[in-house]
Amino acid sequence: MTSDPLSRSGLKPDQVPADFVVDQGFDRYTAADHETWSRLHRRQFELLRGRICDEFFAGLAALGIAADGIPDFRQINRVLKAATGWEVVAVPGLVPDRVFFTHLAERRFPAGFWIRRPEEFDYIEEPDIFHDVFGHVPLLMNPAYADFVAAYGAAGLRYAEPADLTRLARLYWYSVEFGLIETAAGLRIFGAGIASSPGETLFALESDKPNRIRFDPVRVMRTRYKIDDFQQSYFVLPGFDAMPDLAAEPLERAMEKAKALPELEADAVIAEDRQIAIDDRQRRPAA
Repeated sequence: MTSDPLSRSGLKPDQVPADFVVDQGFDRYTAADHETWSRLHRRQFELLRGRICDEFFAGLAALGIAADGIPDFRQINRVLKAATGWEVVAVPGLVPDRVFFTHLAERRFPAGFWIRRPEEFDYIEEPDIFHDVFGHVPLLMNPAYADFVAAYGAAGLRYAEPADLTRLARLYWYSVEFGLIETAAGLRIFGAGIASSPGETLFALESDKPNRIRFDPVRVMRTRYKIDDFQQSYFVLPGFDAMPDLAAEPLERAMEKAKALPELEADAVIAEDRQIAIDDRQRRPAA
C-alpha cells in the first residue's frame, strides 16, 4: 500500500471536494490490507474483553465490524443510519476544523479509508481506518453517545476564537477519544483513542500512574493534554446518560466559567477533583 492516503482515492490535492468526502474504494483494498485489519481486530478485540463498555461490543456486532476484513462503509451505513441517523463517510486524511464540525453536526462521521502499513502496526501518527471505524463507530449505535457527538459538531460551528475551540476540543479529547465510564461491572473504556491502542488499554485501567477524575465540563475545558504519549489524566463519566450538555446556553455558561479560571496541566490535581479508584476488577478483567 502507498504511504500517501490521498492517492488511494485517485484524486490529486486540487481535486479534493470541499467537504473532503471521497469514495472508500473498497475494491482497491489488497489481501495484505485485509490481513492487517484482521490482525489488528483480533488483537484488540481480545484485549478489550472485560475492559471496555458492553455498548461497544454490541455496536461491533450490530454493524458487522468483524475480523474477517476491512468493513464496507455502505454495509455499515445501512444499519447505522436506521439506528441513530449517522453514516460513515470516507475522507483522505485529517480534515479542517469547520469541515469536521459540519460533518458531525449533520451526523456524518469522517473516517480515513486507508490502513496502516505492516511496519506501522503498533503505532501511526495519523488515524487510519482501524482507529476511526473500529474505535469510534460502534458507539455511534448508542443514542446518547450519538447525540453528544452531533451536538459537539454543532457546538464547534458556533465558536470561532482559537482559545474557545481549544477548550471545546478538550471536551472531545477527554470523552470521545480518551473517556472512561463507570458501569455495574467496574470502570470501563469508551474512548476510541484507548479502544484502538493496546498499550493505552492496559495503562488507562490498570496503571497506578494516571489520575482518574470524575468528569466535569469546566474542569475538562481547563485541562491541557498530550497527543504523543499516554494520558496523564482520564475523566470518568458515571454513564452515557451523563454525557455533557452541549446545547448553546449550558455550554456557554461552562465556557465562561472555564475562561475565568487558570489553565491546568495534564497531570494536575486540584482540591475539587473527585478521584475514581481502580480495583481488582480492573486489574484482573474477565476472560
